[in-house]
Amino acid sequence: MLTGCTVGPDFVRPSVAKNAGYSREKLDTTTASADVAAGGAAQKLVAGMDIPGQWWTLFRSPALNALVEEALKANPDVAAAQAALHQANELVYADQAALFPSLSGSLSKTRELPSAATTPGFTPKILTVNSASLSVSYAPDVFGGTRRQIESSTAQAEYERYQLEATYLTLTSNVVNTAVTLASLRDQVTATEAIIRLQSDQLALLQARRRLGAIANTDVLTQQASLAQTRATLPPLQKQLAQTRNQLMAYLGRFPDQDRGEHFELASLQLPEQLPLSLPSAIVEQRPDVRSAEAQLHQASANIGVAVANQLPQFNITAALGSSASGGTKLFSSGTGFWSLAGSISQTIFDAGAFEHRKRAAVAAYDESAARYRSTVIAAFQDVANALRALEADADTLNQQVQAEQAARDSLALAQAQFRLGAVGYLTLLTAQQTYQNAVLTRVRAQSARYSDTTALFQALGGGWWNRTDVAPASLGSPDRY
Repeated sequence: MLTGCTVGPDFVRPSVAKNAGYSREKLDTTTASADVAAGGAAQKLVAGMDIPGQWWTLFRSPALNALVEEALKANPDVAAAQAALHQANELVYADQAALFPSLSGSLSKTRELPSAATTPGFTPKILTVNSASLSVSYAPDVFGGTRRQIESSTAQAEYERYQLEATYLTLTSNVVNTAVTLASLRDQVTATEAIIRLQSDQLALLQARRRLGAIANTDVLTQQASLAQTRATLPPLQKQLAQTRNQLMAYLGRFPDQDRGEHFELASLQLPEQLPLSLPSAIVEQRPDVRSAEAQLHQASANIGVAVANQLPQFNITAALGSSASGGTKLFSSGTGFWSLAGSISQTIFDAGAFEHRKRAAVAAYDESAARYRSTVIAAFQDVANALRALEADADTLNQQVQAEQAARDSLALAQAQFRLGAVGYLTLLTAQQTYQNAVLTRVRAQSARYSDTTALFQALGGGWWNRTDVAPASLGSPDRY
């Protein structure tokens, strides 16, 4: 009956507010579309839709899939998180051993020559004593302190399990976002180079007209300055492109000189047209950071029980069985055996309140973990809400930006034609050039934002770790014996 007693609180997961949601207003389930090949599709939110464990495959890019799989195998952060989980599980096994008796054996041989000075007239001779014994020690877990300690270390292992999942999710999201950024930068470089060619052609035309005396030299100088400014935007883009590739190499566990030239363009990535929208009640189950915070709360709860048990009497049982003889061949013969059996109870009578204050500290740690858990849950809902708003807003932005680019292109073509006819001044043409340049680059960034928003939604919803196939589904990272 005593061994069935476990002091301290039994852990209960805190409840999330029943009215918790992603938005006060009703969310639109379908985003706007844009007349552009890459990233222009309308996206539909499907309530309750499950998330695949390899969600990045929805972008339908074999090159991207290969990079993510390589990162999961080679990234050192993943290896570190896996080792931390392994360590935590082994510590659980070590704590579980305290539930069982400890058996130890000893074998000794002692040879001794007594001093003749201690006993007058005694002729000293060498004495030999051989001993062999088995000792058993057992501390009954009367008040459940050991079981609470095992519960605490198991919760720590669970925390490391979800930290590993968070590492997986962060890494895969970073790889996808980096690939999108690379594609966006490459498209921006391509667009900038096209604009440079356009401005160079325009400069050549102006120079020809200047030689004919049709325009002033100021128009040529202004075009040269505009061309130089456009060219000056190219090196920063190329620098950012190189640095982003270096970041991708780090995610893949490679050094910068191990770049194999993987190539991405926005047109090579397909925007998923159906997106999951998990129920608000499912977020606490799906988000690895929420599950990690829950495990820490569970650990803090178990530590209260450990602190309470330390205030109560401690029980211990020891026993020994063995044999002692002058010759090794006589061990365990008749008359050489010995045994002992002892039981003890100890109780701290005065400790200046140390145990009581440790218990209060454990309660305070639980309150801290509870507050951090709630903060993590609120942040999880905020992430989903932000991702949903971004999907809607950036789809509208891309739609408008595509129209703005088309209008800027038409305006530039008209200004070029009118300038050749002498109907407008050079400043009108320059303004049209700059407007078109800005419109093209803004459209490329708006395209990449839609891919990044989609990645952010998958990450905010937990990334489908419960559907992963690269780990044993039954293990869930938990200890395999109790």
